[in-house]
Amino acid sequence: MSQFASDSTVDELEVAAAMLTGLDRCDYCGAQAYVKATLATGELLFCAHHAAEFKEKVQPIALDWHDESSRLLAPVSD
Repeated sequence: MSQFASDSTVDELEVAAAMLTGLDRCDYCGAQAYVKATLATGELLFCAHHAAEFKEKVQPIALDWHDESSRLLAPVSD
């Protein structure tokens, strides 16, 4: 029997696991992180500002560039 609920797909579970929270902080300034760069040696977390500043240098060497900065523009629900 599968360890996952039958109504969830692996893609949905991966997306849920990858979501950054308010506890994730920018490694550069300590603000809330919206970007996670996975490198061969570990992970770097960036706020949207510092992700934009370092993207040109870090993204080409990153194994994965997970960007949730679009959440900054999402409408707030009550």
